[in-house]
Amino acid sequence: MSGGVDSAVAALLLKGRGLNCAGAVMRLGPNGGVEDARTAAEIIGIPFHVFDFTGVFEQNVIAPFIAAYREGRTPNPCIACNRFIKFGHFARRAREMGFVSIATGHYARVERGGGRFLLKKGLDPLKDQSYFLYSLTQEQLSSIIFPLGEMTKADVRALAREAGLTNPKKNESQDICFVPDRDYAGFIGRKTGEVFPKGRFTDTDGSGLGEHRGIIHYTVGQRRGLGIAHETPLYVRELRPETNTVVLGTEDTLFAGTLTAREINLILPVPPGAPLRASVKIRSRQPGQPATVTQTDDDTLRIDFDTPQRAVTPGQAAVIYDGDTVIGGGTITAAVPLGP
Repeated sequence: MSGGVDSAVAALLLKGRGLNCAGAVMRLGPNGGVEDARTAAEIIGIPFHVFDFTGVFEQNVIAPFIAAYREGRTPNPCIACNRFIKFGHFARRAREMGFVSIATGHYARVERGGGRFLLKKGLDPLKDQSYFLYSLTQEQLSSIIFPLGEMTKADVRALAREAGLTNPKKNESQDICFVPDRDYAGFIGRKTGEVFPKGRFTDTDGSGLGEHRGIIHYTVGQRRGLGIAHETPLYVRELRPETNTVVLGTEDTLFAGTLTAREINLILPVPPGAPLRASVKIRSRQPGQPATVTQTDDDTLRIDFDTPQRAVTPGQAAVIYDGDTVIGGGTITAAVPLGP
């Protein structure tokens, strides 16, 4: 339980099924919705626990987040949190307490098919969160319940009101939980005490365009905050941490037809070397894009899109679908731009 309406209603539904369940919140830092979650558990009438995962969250989520920005990548810490914390440390703690399954308020579904556990999209297309869950393994999927997978957000809010749960209209945050003000560079500076040096803006030919504020302030596709006066709008095309350079280009230079991804997890096997037709998302809210996926070695995917994609961003996830079923995915490491 996070303190939000989704996890509270998930617990309410499980209690309504007559299951022997308890609620638990993960303490990940100084804040974290502990009291909101405790209140919801009291209203539902289930035992409540607090798991202090501050240390492992720092190690598995915050430290890699900072390292990625240093290396010119834009990470997705929610995916890391799901992989290592919610369905890793949290699940292990639950098993140690004697529970056989864990449930969360994610909008996704788990089904059996072909002798395997399948991860599927939530039925509400506006709330589907399967993109953030592609790293789940068969062992993890076997003991996960997603009570909201076949519900809409409106249904969830209605149930919360009927049950008298607090904050049924509570606004949802789209921010990273440990950087609520969205100032990622400021967070990294405060956390590390480092001053990241200024460097050069260049165009795609290597010509200087000015001075940037430090590479951690930028991400591929960014336009705002560059401080560059130019006859045509410029965007961040590439980050080169080895030379502390930010390469800018016009919008047409942002498109790439091919990407590579590593740190892969395949829920459904992809035959190595055999091209697979699928749809691929490189952002959670993006519609799936037709592509050919090839596993080129044990931990690398090559994805060739039918239509070039804008601002393919190293550090983000490429998630592969067959209809509403998640095949798997990986972390984007490189993209092949169309232009010079």
